[in-house]
Amino acid sequence: MINPASFFNWLKENKVDFYSGVPDSLLKDICAYITDNAPKTNHIIAANEGNAIALAAGYHMGTGNTPLVYMQNSGIGNAVNPLLSLTDKKVYNIPVLLMIGWRGEPGIKDEPQHVTQGEVTLDLLDAMHIPYAILSVEEDKAYEELIIVLNKIKETNAPHALIIKKGTFEKYNLKEGIINSCELSREDAILQIVKQLKGDVIIVSTTGKTSRELFEIREQLNQPHHSDFLTVGSMGHSSQIALGLAISQPEKNFICLDGDGALLMHMGALAIVGAAAPENLVHIIINNGAHESVGGQPTVGFNINIPQIALANGYKYAQSVFTATELDNVLNSISDVQGPSLLEIKVKVGSRDNLGRPTILPVDNKIGFMNFLIK
Repeated sequence: MINPASFFNWLKENKVDFYSGVPDSLLKDICAYITDNAPKTNHIIAANEGNAIALAAGYHMGTGNTPLVYMQNSGIGNAVNPLLSLTDKKVYNIPVLLMIGWRGEPGIKDEPQHVTQGEVTLDLLDAMHIPYAILSVEEDKAYEELIIVLNKIKETNAPHALIIKKGTFEKYNLKEGIINSCELSREDAILQIVKQLKGDVIIVSTTGKTSRELFEIREQLNQPHHSDFLTVGSMGHSSQIALGLAISQPEKNFICLDGDGALLMHMGALAIVGAAAPENLVHIIINNGAHESVGGQPTVGFNINIPQIALANGYKYAQSVFTATELDNVLNSISDVQGPSLLEIKVKVGSRDNLGRPTILPVDNKIGFMNFLIK
C-alpha cells in the first residue's frame, strides 16, 4: 500500500501543487492528507467534477503547473464536457492529472449502482482518448508509474488518468474533521420526519447514508418500503426525480430528503423546482457540512444561506431548523403551506457503526414504488 504522505510529496516534488475534486471512498485517505497538508488556497473541494476540471484549467493557465483532479469513477459523467471541450488537445490542450477511484472494479464485490460504472470506466477513458495507468499498490512501482504519467503529461500537455483500486492507500484519518454543536444527527432527523408524516406522503431520498438510514428506520418501525424511492446513485439528482413525480401525480404529496453535498453538486436544480412550482413538493436538506459517506471531507453547506437561495429561486417557503422542537413545529405546519417548500435541518456529523444497506435491489425498489403509485 502507498503511504499518503509519500504520494503527496511525490506530487509536490513534480510541481503538482493544486488539488480539486469531489471526495470518493477509495480516495478518502489521500484526500484527507491533502486536506490536512495542502495550503487552503490550493485545495478546493468542488461542487461537482466538471467544476473541478475547470478550476484546474484556470490554475494551470495562471501558473503553468499541472493540477490534480480527483473523483470517483461515477463522476466521470460530470467531467466529460470540460474534458472534451476545454482540456482536450484539439481544443485548449490543458494538462490535468486525473485521479479516479475505481468503484465497481470487475471481480470486486460492490453495490449495484457501481457495477456497470466499474465495467465501463476504462472504456470511457478510451472513448475520450484519455490515456491512463492503473496505479500499483506497491510504493516503488507506484512512484515509477506516477513519474511516467507526469512525463507523458509534460510531453503532450493533455490530461492523463491514474486509476485507483480499492486498498491502494494506507489509512490516514482527517485531523481537521468537521465538528459542530448541532443537536440532531441525520438519523434522528429522518426518524422524526418519518414518525410525523401523514400516511400518504411519498419520499425520494438522496444517495449515501440518507437512503440507508431511511431504509433501516422503516425496518425498525415495521413499516413497508413501497412509498420510498431510494436514490442509491445519481448524486445531486434526487430533487429532479421528486419534481418529475410531483408533476406526474399532483394529487399526492412528495418529500425529497436531500443532502448539502448533493444540493451543491447540481444547485441549478433549485431554479427548475422553483420555476415548475409544484405545490405538492417539500424539499428537505439535511445539512451536516460534510461529504460524510465518502470520508467526511467538508462542504460549504454551513457557509451559505440555503433558505434564502431557495426563496430567490422561486420556492414559496423556506426555513432552517436546528433542534428537535423546531423541527416538530415546522413539520406540524408545513403541510398547510403551498409549495414548493424547502426545509433545511442542520445536523451533526456521524452515523452508527453498524449502519446497514438496503436489503432490496434497486430494481425491486422501483417496481414496488411504482406499484404503490400507479394503482
